[in-house]
Amino acid sequence: MTAAAALIEAARALDALGFMPSKSGNLSVRTGRGYLITPAALPYAETTAADLVEVDLGGAVLAGHRRPSSEWRMHAAIYAARPEAGAVVHTHSPCATALACARQGLPPFHYMIAVGGGGDIRCSGYATFGTEALAEACVAALEGRRAALLANHGAVAIGRTLAGARTLAMEVENLARQYLALRAAGLAPVLLDEAELAAVFEQFDGYGRLG
Repeated sequence: MTAAAALIEAARALDALGFMPSKSGNLSVRTGRGYLITPAALPYAETTAADLVEVDLGGAVLAGHRRPSSEWRMHAAIYAARPEAGAVVHTHSPCATALACARQGLPPFHYMIAVGGGGDIRCSGYATFGTEALAEACVAALEGRRAALLANHGAVAIGRTLAGARTLAMEVENLARQYLALRAAGLAPVLLDEAELAAVFEQFDGYGRLG
C-alpha cells in the first residue's frame, strides 16, 4: 500500500469510529521532502490520493492542488522537533476531547498510560487552532511523550509509522473513556507510583510496545 493510500485508509477508519467529526482532525506521514497531509475542509469519505498535499517543514506546498489542513503548522513543528516521528495523527475523539476541554491530562491510573512514552499524558496549554502558538504548545506537551491532549481541542499521537500513530490515538481515547468512567462513578483513581511505572516500561521494552 502506498503512503497516500495508507493515509486515506487510516483517516476513513478513524472517521468511522467518530474520531473526526465534521471534517475535523488531520493525519500526515513524513516524506523525503517534508510530509504528506490530509487537505482542509474535505470529508474523508470523499478524499482521494490526488487531494492529499505534500508540504515542506517551512510550510511551502510541494505537491497537491488543495489547501493543506489548517493544522499544517502543528505537523511541521512536530516533525522538526521529533526526528523519530514518521507520522502524526490528530483527532477530536469524544472522550479525549472532553477531558481536554477540562484542560486535564491523563495520570498513571492504568499501566497502558506508558504507551504514550511517559508516566502521564499531558494536556497542552490553550491556543487557537491552526496557529503557530498551538504548534508550540503541542510540541511542549509532547516533550518526552508520544501523545498529548490539546486544551479545548482534541488529541495528538505520533509514531514511527502511521499504523503506530493510529493505534496510539485509539489507545488514548480508550484510556480517556476509562478515566472519565471512573471519575463519573465518583471513584478516585489509585495511581501507579514511580517504581510500578518503571516495571511497566521494563516489560514494554521486552514486548516492543513502545516501538
